[in-house]
Amino acid sequence: MPDRSETVCVVDDDTSVLKAMGRLLSSAGLRVMSFNHPQLFLEHAKDHKVALVVIDVWMPDLSGLEVQRLLQTIAPSTPVIIMTARDDPGMDRIALAQGAVGFFAKPFNDSAFLEVVLQALPLE
Repeated sequence: MPDRSETVCVVDDDTSVLKAMGRLLSSAGLRVMSFNHPQLFLEHAKDHKVALVVIDVWMPDLSGLEVQRLLQTIAPSTPVIIMTARDDPGMDRIALAQGAVGFFAKPFNDSAFLEVVLQALPLE
């Protein structure tokens, strides 16, 4: 895979997921910034260009869908991928209707996930 200079942000309250996602995305030649609290990510997004964000649905304080909606006002062109470990019927439809470019249930196929990530990143 080509070396990419974009930074992909990952937002999840589970540090083990942040580490695993960081390794997976780094293996594709991507730079990764991890956020264990959604508000920290939103503050970052106000001042920095985010090429892509991967957001967990279920987190304390703000859900991933709430983060997605708030991000649309801060950086509407930022692609969003939503992931969840819970089986929530209809959650994928809601996320995609709000503009997510992908929705993945954990655990997911790494290759399929990376394919969506690379397709969602802006061309250099």
